[in-house]
Amino acid sequence: MLILVAYDVSTLTKQGARRLRRVAKVCESTGQRVQNSVFECEVNQMQYEELERRLLAEIDEKEDCLRLYRLTEPVEQRIKQYGTYRSVDFGGPLVI
Repeated sequence: MLILVAYDVSTLTKQGARRLRRVAKVCESTGQRVQNSVFECEVNQMQYEELERRLLAEIDEKEDCLRLYRLTEPVEQRIKQYGTYRSVDFGGPLVI
């Protein structure tokens, strides 16, 4: 399944800045960054649950915001892209 992870981590303190880096590292280990605090991740159910668990362990729910979106449209209708950035096609060939 394709999911979007979006987060807003309070960086008013040193602890917040550390949380932001840790959340980003967790996301980078699973998906690709498409905006500063937005990642696309292609995962199965077990990977999704693990990612959610890891992210919840990093954030402070009193100061931060974490949103996980499951994209359920047919694959070819999930994403419309405009502009210069092109994301990686996880299902496509590794080398062109």
